[in-house]
Amino acid sequence: MTAKNSEIVETQQEPAGSGVPQIDSKYRLILIAAQRTKQLQRGAQSRTSFDTKKHKATTVALQEVKEGKIKFKVLDN
Repeated sequence: MTAKNSEIVETQQEPAGSGVPQIDSKYRLILIAAQRTKQLQRGAQSRTSFDTKKHKATTVALQEVKEGKIKFKVLDN
């Protein structure tokens, strides 16, 4: 069984649904949210209306993914 990696692409904020592939599994969702959480913890600006001082970075990251504001690529091994 081969696993496909995901990579979050840092871009300017773009409208939802602009060529972003669908998240095909819960595992991929966790990987993407974890990467975005690390970015938020290191000082990246939130792309949602959630206040990063009132909400945990994980909550903000999951909301960004839910709203389609995170662009990522599926990398084949």
